[in-house]
Amino acid sequence: MKNLIDAAMGKIKPQKVLKGGNVVNVFSGKVEKTDVAIMDGRIVGLGEYDGIVNIDVSGKYIIPGLIDTHLHIESTMLTPAEFFKAIIPYGTTTVIADPHEIANVLGVDGVKYMIHQSIGLPINAHFMLPSCVPATFFESAGAVIDAKLTKKHIGDKDIFGLGEFMNFVGVINGAEECIGKLTAAHDEGKIIDGHAPNLTGKELNAYVAAGIKTEHECTTVEDMQNKIDRGMYIQLRQGSATRNVETLVKGITAQNMRRCVFCTDDRHIDSLLYEGHLNYNLKVAVENGLDPISAITIATLNAAECYGLKGYGAIAPGYVADIVVMNDLKNFVADKVFFKGELVAQDGKAIFNATPKFDKSVLNSVRLKDVKPQDFEIYSKSDKVNAIQLIPANVVTKKAVVKVARSQDNSVVIQGTDLLKLAVVERHNNTGNIGKGLILNYGLKNGAIAQTVAHDSHNIIVLGDNNEDMAIAVNGLKELGGGLIVVSNGKILGSLKLEVAGLMTAEPIEKVNKQFQSMIKLAHSLGVNPDVEPFMTLSFLALPVIPYLKLTDKGLFDVSKFEFVGLEA
Repeated sequence: MKNLIDAAMGKIKPQKVLKGGNVVNVFSGKVEKTDVAIMDGRIVGLGEYDGIVNIDVSGKYIIPGLIDTHLHIESTMLTPAEFFKAIIPYGTTTVIADPHEIANVLGVDGVKYMIHQSIGLPINAHFMLPSCVPATFFESAGAVIDAKLTKKHIGDKDIFGLGEFMNFVGVINGAEECIGKLTAAHDEGKIIDGHAPNLTGKELNAYVAAGIKTEHECTTVEDMQNKIDRGMYIQLRQGSATRNVETLVKGITAQNMRRCVFCTDDRHIDSLLYEGHLNYNLKVAVENGLDPISAITIATLNAAECYGLKGYGAIAPGYVADIVVMNDLKNFVADKVFFKGELVAQDGKAIFNATPKFDKSVLNSVRLKDVKPQDFEIYSKSDKVNAIQLIPANVVTKKAVVKVARSQDNSVVIQGTDLLKLAVVERHNNTGNIGKGLILNYGLKNGAIAQTVAHDSHNIIVLGDNNEDMAIAVNGLKELGGGLIVVSNGKILGSLKLEVAGLMTAEPIEKVNKQFQSMIKLAHSLGVNPDVEPFMTLSFLALPVIPYLKLTDKGLFDVSKFEFVGLEA
């Protein structure tokens, strides 16, 4: 403390001084040309200072480290070490991560893996305990985190809060399991994240009364304002598939701005490389009319206050020296990034070591017997069947009724049609479950595509136009230990290994992205609709909480009715 005070007074030299930059003051909204003095990882003063080390940042802008308030690291297919190595050079110095993807495969052990992998890296990584594992009981997940387990672990010192509460129906109806989880979080004084699109009226009142503080699913200004009116913080999301910043910034006013924060939610590997991370939220917001100082305040001070991160989110005496030096306040390209006063990234490159720690407990997560081609035969007693119809560039699907030809044994014939077979194969506990259905508008010919990334339970999802290639693809994933695979005419054309829970790999981001882009090209070469991102689209077809028709390992699921439906229409 005396060092901090003496350095602030100029009695001793601060360890570092950023000289001549333009400091963005998120308290007053001003931009001030001044030095920034740093001592023992803290900012000690603004004004004229001479440090032991002086760093010239003349003409550049000094802002607080960016805070991503909600994300799923697993969506990038990178382990935490490689993920943080990718995002820190963009200026993100704090994340609130919800590891519910790996939790659906490995339970609490998966959450602990993510936490342990993040220790020692130059980022404030806070991990939530997932609230919805599984997301529904209409599918087979690899684990269950119930109210009893929530109560056991929510108080752990490395658990920051309770992750997005997707089961808003259970909350507003007072379901016992939901009440148990919410109460456990309240008892430990932990924050609870929300997920309740378009909830209004008394249902919204009930959801907020349960102590749920944030919402990242707003897609309209009206929904955003309704929830701000009830005291929630709105997380303006700019992911890869779900991009809401452009719309929502139009609803930001001087009166409600302080209840807004930014998040990325699900950001894929190519988006990270080519667009950026949370800095991209700022860029999009400013391009769509938001004042740059307001955008920075939303990404820093607002986020810190929302999550109770004392000493973060501002450039001011006593605050932690998580600092980003930006080239400008339009494109938000980071020149330098400091974490607790130490330079950790420069010119878009990380300058710290980030080696993933080996952990065999997250490997070999694909557990099933070899499948046979006949396992993918689909039978119908009717020539009219229900099919999943894709909508390009959308995770929502339509429920279509199509007429099909059948063989003598009532097996559905898809040759010569636009239909493909779709299957979800349980891969966690070797139950033998295979849910089967039909899909339109994907476009694949003479092959099959399969992956172990299938939200949120992450069983194997496979589609194809013939049983043989589908069986080769699924058995290939078992051999691979998880990942993505493309098969055609009985041969594996390409694969991307995701050895960690079938969701992530410890390989460097550049190598992973190169393989991933190659896989996308392979899929499109087999006739996949050019408007369809093959693997991301496939991953959401097993999620029975997004309308309208989806497929789990237990069968076709009508989300609008919230019940299973038969193949026959």
